[in-house]
Amino acid sequence: MILGLGLIGVAIGFAIWNKPHENMAKSKAEAAVEATALFKEYNTDENAANAKFLGKTIAVTGRVKESSKTEGGPAKVTLETGDEFAVICELDALSQHARTDFPVGETVTLKGKCDGLNLDVQLSRCVEVK
Repeated sequence: MILGLGLIGVAIGFAIWNKPHENMAKSKAEAAVEATALFKEYNTDENAANAKFLGKTIAVTGRVKESSKTEGGPAKVTLETGDEFAVICELDALSQHARTDFPVGETVTLKGKCDGLNLDVQLSRCVEVK
């Protein structure tokens, strides 16, 4: 009996480990929001914003404040919010990107998973929406 339960546990773990990643380019955004509005919602009531956005795929539109690449890491695009803090979008390492450099001042829409507030609002697995 214990051996059977152990085998079931191993099978479930194997299935979860090998589950294909969500294709962010083809995934549908559950919400579309301006970067300034997203930051304002988190800055006003983090719990309500988490209930609305956390863990969900959202499309965020804003002006590029900064674009950076780290050695061996994904590119990040920082969107202006009118505050000293921003919305930081980390590009998806599992997706092909037409570009990873975004000129400062350009208005861009990026879609990704909302990871919540950590001084800045964080999004991961982002792709550009055309």
